[in-house]
Amino acid sequence: MVTIGFDAGEPVSLDGEPMAPVPLIEALNAIAAEHGVGRADVVEDRLVGMKSRGVYETPGGTVLFQAHRELEQLVLDRRSLALADDLGRRYADLVYDGRWWTPEREALDALVNSLQRYVTGSVRMKLYKGGLQVVGRSSPVSLYHEGLATFGADDVYRQSDAEGFIRLYGLTVRTAAERERRLGLRHAEAAD
Repeated sequence: MVTIGFDAGEPVSLDGEPMAPVPLIEALNAIAAEHGVGRADVVEDRLVGMKSRGVYETPGGTVLFQAHRELEQLVLDRRSLALADDLGRRYADLVYDGRWWTPEREALDALVNSLQRYVTGSVRMKLYKGGLQVVGRSSPVSLYHEGLATFGADDVYRQSDAEGFIRLYGLTVRTAAERERRLGLRHAEAAD
């Protein structure tokens, strides 16, 4: 079991002990490697267009990535999470293609820093036989509130609110379906 603490997206502690980034990743590498965590057999596309295969071992990085992602899930809204995913892929391409010293990287850094300002808290993980499982997460700036997550009888969520939301949310789909009906078109799955 390990607990990783983050402050504004940066890992800052391991099992409650404050640590600088390099010692933290070294400690996580040793712990996670003992449990077989972080091995990846990957087929990937090279910049020049060929496929290549690599077997990588990134025990500490794998644990940090998963812990960070779990904390983001707790503190970021759905749209911000999607943006973070898109940025991750774009940032990886930028680094892989050797475009570090560019205005693009500086702009991405500013956006990443903005998204990460609330990624503060801790994540507890179980490492076992090559796997890792999140067993707890907490943050002083969590967006999760148990009282808001209920669909029971209370003043937070009224069933009648859903009817109007669903009608508005589905408006574009209903409009497109009506157009297809008028034109005599059918969806492929309806024809099967």
